[in-house]
Amino acid sequence: MQPAGACAAAASSSKSPAVNDLRGLEPAWVREKAAENCERPIAPSTLVRWCKFNLVGGIGILVQFAALLVLKSILHLHYLAATAIAVEAAVLHNFVWHEQFTWADRTKLDRTKLDRTQLARTYRASFRRLLRFNLTNGAASILGNLALMKIMVGLSHMNYLLANSIAIALCSLANFVVSEVWVFGRE
Repeated sequence: MQPAGACAAAASSSKSPAVNDLRGLEPAWVREKAAENCERPIAPSTLVRWCKFNLVGGIGILVQFAALLVLKSILHLHYLAATAIAVEAAVLHNFVWHEQFTWADRTKLDRTKLDRTQLARTYRASFRRLLRFNLTNGAASILGNLALMKIMVGLSHMNYLLANSIAIALCSLANFVVSEVWVFGRE
């Protein structure tokens, strides 16, 4: 994997006499591979993707807490109904950011080069990912959060915001693995 600036550096290094003396000595397949690497986006490592996943998830937690606070404390919904709605708000938020940021190398296309049919296919693929994300991350988050909230708040009488924090932490790793392998897997 090349560093981000390697293509730009390679392009600007042609002004260096030492580099020019060595150009053309490498086999053709090396030049083709270097050109190919400069044309396609660099796929992030799993660690970088995990960090991006957690950044998006952290913002999603804020969305979930804000929604839960409004739904429970201001609108006076039952804590389980408020939790389900707040989790779904966070799931939708997270999907959009995961599609555009965390797994952008797998989902983004240059829409200016697509005709209408290809563009429609792109949107259908995004909709399928949204369904998979909701069926996996959404279901695991909602069911996991509801079950854990019922235990921690309903049975143990823990504060609902503290219980929500614990429930979110327990569901995070499974959601990343499912997203990496199935939801945003290479199509």
